[in-house]
Amino acid sequence: MRADLHVHSTASDGTDPPAEVMRRAARAGLDVVALTDHDTVAGHAEARAAAGPVALLPGMELSCRLDGRSLHMLAYLFDADQPELAAELARIRDDRVLRARAMVDKLAGLGVDVSWGQVAAIAGQAVVGRPHIARAMADSGAIASPREAFTRDWIADGGRAYVGRYALDPVRAIDLVRAAGGVTVLAHPRAGRDTWVTNEQITRLAAVGLAGLEVFHPDQSEAERARLIALAHDLALVPTGGSDDHGSLTDYRLGGETTSAEAYQDLLSRVPRPA
Repeated sequence: MRADLHVHSTASDGTDPPAEVMRRAARAGLDVVALTDHDTVAGHAEARAAAGPVALLPGMELSCRLDGRSLHMLAYLFDADQPELAAELARIRDDRVLRARAMVDKLAGLGVDVSWGQVAAIAGQAVVGRPHIARAMADSGAIASPREAFTRDWIADGGRAYVGRYALDPVRAIDLVRAAGGVTVLAHPRAGRDTWVTNEQITRLAAVGLAGLEVFHPDQSEAERARLIALAHDLALVPTGGSDDHGSLTDYRLGGETTSAEAYQDLLSRVPRPA
């Protein structure tokens, strides 16, 4: 069985509609795909309708903040209509818009000819994120490709045009997802800007209900994967894998990293049982 448990669509910052994501998943020979758009489940209905031979695992990548730094939490099989979780998601999405507008203003002050209208047009009905701003910057000619926006010169964390936003404490996120009947996995804890997350911090999250660690991710080295597997074993966490595919922004890598059948079944077994 091949399961890719970290995939994005145009419901957030991917470049392919949910239906096309599912069609690509079938062509890639996947059995399971988790659609994990940022802070939204808006793409699930379309993905489910187009799933075909591929099973859809309902998911989301939830925005968190720990010790003042951005952290991402993958959530699966939760009830998105659970009142407390739904209210927090709405607040996160609203603040994303305010933050994106502020970043566009900062870019204008740096001489980049990008407007909020351009960013909004690229995002459409999706949850707005930095990749939409990056694409607008590339369209304007300020940078050659969207990837170049994610530096300290522009909109990377701490960059000249970076603006923070509202996000959940990860303990609160774990509690909310569990209360909504779901499970959580810490996303790419040793990839790029997330390498600051310590084993001690992960241990504390495991103690309050974290179910898994995303071990198999394109931006995590073999050495880091080995360390994460050992940590997952020590903390009785599920070692998962996902491509973190964003369509053309990540060179269509859907299915490039997967979760084993054993780990997938283990993750499903961690779903809280109704009281």
